[in-house]
Amino acid sequence: MKQSDSSGLRVSGLCYRVEGRTLLDGVELSVSPGESVAVTGPSGSGKSTLLMCILGLITPQAGTITAGGREITGLGSARLAQARRETLGMVFQFGELLPELTPVENVALPVLLDGGRHQDAYRRAEELLGELGVPTGTTPTGMLSGGERQRTAVARALITEPAVLLADEPTGALDPEAKEGVAHLLFTTARDRGCPLLLVTHDPSVAGRADRRYELQGGILAEAGAL
Repeated sequence: MKQSDSSGLRVSGLCYRVEGRTLLDGVELSVSPGESVAVTGPSGSGKSTLLMCILGLITPQAGTITAGGREITGLGSARLAQARRETLGMVFQFGELLPELTPVENVALPVLLDGGRHQDAYRRAEELLGELGVPTGTTPTGMLSGGERQRTAVARALITEPAVLLADEPTGALDPEAKEGVAHLLFTTARDRGCPLLLVTHDPSVAGRADRRYELQGGILAEAGAL
């Protein structure tokens, strides 16, 4: 397993305004390899917007984003898509998996879409799912438990060996037992693989696992307790 670039994730002077609302007002944030950072804040405060800017799905009005030594901001659509595939891994609240596919097929998909060899993609997907405790048989992903689906989503995010791992409310749809398992998996995976983790959550128990906690409110990102 390759290690993440030593530069990790760096967000500098990020600004985003929409319909007269300031969601991000000069946001500054850095996450080192193997470090975890949790961002909390009220609904609609811009937490998911911050992640979408890092993914390049939203274009900020100002600021720069560097992930794994690559500047994301300012890239054209083709180069941005390539940088996203090669540099960023994303875990969504509801997994965003294809329910009719098996876990192996779901996890292998990013490699296949990027032109990777079928045999290599499936072998790596099976290895990751095995490490994360997910069945690799023919059961459709939609038939798995919530915790198994989220572990599958984590495996899919990791298969491209991303320089940065992002997670948007990854435990929000899970029962308490599954939540604890997925949260533990995310934080230990980031640490063990030397991958920066930036996680957005409403859950204080999940945020409390992070190395550092921030709150986003009124466009301002500050260390928890400093607002």
